[in-house]
Amino acid sequence: MIDIVLFVGRIVLVVLLYLFLFAVMRTGIGLVRGQRTDAAIWCIDVEKGTKQLRGLHVDILGPVVVGRSASSDIVIEQPFVSATHARFTIQGPALVLEDLESTNGTLVNGHLISQPVTLRDGDEVQVGDVIMRVSRR
Repeated sequence: MIDIVLFVGRIVLVVLLYLFLFAVMRTGIGLVRGQRTDAAIWCIDVEKGTKQLRGLHVDILGPVVVGRSASSDIVIEQPFVSATHARFTIQGPALVLEDLESTNGTLVNGHLISQPVTLRDGDEVQVGDVIMRVSRR
């Protein structure tokens, strides 16, 4: 009799585990779909800089780090650019630029920033000699 109770208990446990995994998967798929249905996508276009960077177009779907380090998303190989110089982050519908305590600073529309700045469509961001324009599409 105890064997039957243990067998039924195992089956109930497996069924509950599958239901839990199904619920987690459904929630995860809903989150991914929610990210993709955003009407506008922020993007960065490099307008001025080295030959390799000019014309670069990056859609921002998550944090984008700009710096001299090879691990950066946008690599600017200039001696006056910090290893991790600045970071673009999407916060709700807004795009925020944060200077990561770089030595020479980050400029937005020609002004040095000292704290995170919410960017607008068409703003110009300068890191070293590289000029990038942010836009929504």
